[in-house]
Amino acid sequence: IPVQLRSMACVARTLSIPFLLALFLVAEVSGSMNVESYKPAGAEGSVPLKECPVKCKIRCSATSHKKPCNFYCNYCCKRCLCVPSGTVGNKEECPCYNNLKTQDGKPKCP
Repeated sequence: IPVQLRSMACVARTLSIPFLLALFLVAEVSGSMNVESYKPAGAEGSVPLKECPVKCKIRCSATSHKKPCNFYCNYCCKRCLCVPSGTVGNKEECPCYNNLKTQDGKPKCP
């Protein structure tokens, strides 16, 4: 084996374990941060708390009962951090929002 290859092998053997460990830890930390912080539009947790009133105003724009609609929509948004798209339907986008029920078993969220 030539001297140059032996020295490269020695350096690779010496640095490989700490280097690979550091590389693994960096990849794991950055990967988990990206996965945790990414939420597709419409998914639960995709609406920041401060955006609930804006999203609910859009959701309740087509109803004639705006005050109760906005009240319950904001309640549900703050709980689920999600508001379905559109003015009606699409509740499958937010299972938490869809599953909140009144004592009578009727949907709580508009």
